[in-house]
Amino acid sequence: MTSKPNINYTLKHDLCTGCGICEGVCPNEAITTIIKNGRFLPSIDNSLCKNSKGCYRCYGACPGVGVHLITLAKEYFTDEGIKEDNICGRYLKCYTGFSSNYDIRYHSASGGVVTQFLIWLLENKKIDGAVVTKFDKDSLLKVKSVIATTMEDILAAKSSKYTPVSLHDALKKLKKAPDGRYVVVGLPCHIEGMRKLMGIDRKLRKKVVGLFGIYCSGSRTFYMTEYLMKSRNIDIDKLNFLAYRDNGCLGGMVAKGDNIDFYEDYQSYCHPLRTMFHPRRCLLCVDHFAELADISFGDIHVEPYKNDKVGINSLVVRSTEWHDLLLEAAQSGCLEVSDLDKDILIKSQTMAKIKKSRYMGTGLFLKKLGRVIPDYDTTYGVGIKPQYIIGYIRNSFDQFIGSHKFLWPLIKVIKSKVNIH
Repeated sequence: MTSKPNINYTLKHDLCTGCGICEGVCPNEAITTIIKNGRFLPSIDNSLCKNSKGCYRCYGACPGVGVHLITLAKEYFTDEGIKEDNICGRYLKCYTGFSSNYDIRYHSASGGVVTQFLIWLLENKKIDGAVVTKFDKDSLLKVKSVIATTMEDILAAKSSKYTPVSLHDALKKLKKAPDGRYVVVGLPCHIEGMRKLMGIDRKLRKKVVGLFGIYCSGSRTFYMTEYLMKSRNIDIDKLNFLAYRDNGCLGGMVAKGDNIDFYEDYQSYCHPLRTMFHPRRCLLCVDHFAELADISFGDIHVEPYKNDKVGINSLVVRSTEWHDLLLEAAQSGCLEVSDLDKDILIKSQTMAKIKKSRYMGTGLFLKKLGRVIPDYDTTYGVGIKPQYIIGYIRNSFDQFIGSHKFLWPLIKVIKSKVNIH
C-alpha cells in the first residue's frame, strides 16, 4: 500500500479550507477543529492518529489538497440530458427562482429558495433533516453547523454567513443519527469534501441523499466581522441579532442589540474588504458553482434580474431526482422557478471565469516556484499571465494586512487610494 500523509500535510502547505470534514471522518477522534488566526483549522493529536497503520481517511476526504471535479462529475451526474460546460460544470437545467413567502424571500440573501425548498422537503417528509449553518448562540462572531429537523431550525439558518464555516459538529452528529435521509448544504469546498468523504464512508453515503451547494467567490476569516464591528463602534457582546445580508437584495448587514440598531448596504461594507480577509487557499480555488452538488444556488445580478430589490436566486440542477423534487415543490406553490439560459447565468457570476483562469494560472505560477498547490483536473484557461502574478502579489499584500490586527488602521487608507476587488 502506498503511504499517504495525514491532514498535517494540508496544514504544512497552507491548503486547509477549514471545512472540518477531517474531524468528522477521523475514526480515532485524533482531530479537533480549533480557531486560529481567524480561521477554523484542524489540530492533530499524533498519539491517537492511526495513519501509520494505514488509515489515511483525513487526507482522503480533504478538499484542500484538490479534487478532480471533471472526473467526479462524470461519475455522479450521468442522467439523460446532462450537459457539460467549462465554467459551471455538468448540469441538467438552470433556473431563476424565489420563495413565495415574502418574509423568507426578503430576509434571505437572494431569494430564499434554499430555505423554502428545505422547509418543503421536511414538511413533505422527503428528508429527515438538513445540515445547515447558523450563528453560534454563545457568540455571534462565530457560526455553527447543525442538523435542522424543523421549519424553525431552517429559518434560524437562513441567509449568507460571511465567516468561516466548519461542518465538524454536524458531521459527528450525523454519523450517530438514526438511519434516514439527509441533505448537506455547504460551499464548494464543503461539497467537494463531502463527495470524497462519501466515497470512503459507506454508512454516511446511505444517509446523505443530497448535496446543496452555494456559489462562492471566496470565504472570509473571522477577522472581517471583528474589523467591521470595531470600525463601526459596535460591541459584539451586546448584540442579540446579526445578519450579513438582510432586507432584500443585495441587502445589507443588520446588527441589533442593547441600544444598537445598525444597517449598512452589503456593497458598502463587504465588497471593499474581500481580499483583505480572504484565506490564502481561496485564491487557489477553481470551483465557484459547487460543481459536485446536486443543486447549486446563488445570486443573479444581470439585467433584468438585478433590478429586483426583494430577492431572486439562480440555480444549477444536476440530478434528475432533485430536479423532479424542485418542480414538485414549485407546483405546490411554495416557490417559483423559471428557465434560465446557461450563458446568462455565467455572465452574472464574474468570479466563476476568474477562478477558472486567474486562480488556476496563479496555482501554476506558484508550482513553478516550488510551492505545493491543489490538484485539479480542470483545463480551462490554463496558463500564466503577468496580470495573474500581479493580482496574486496584490492580494497577498492585502491578506497580510487583514491577518495582522495591528495593521488594520492601514485598511482605511488603502481603501481610499485604490479600488479593492
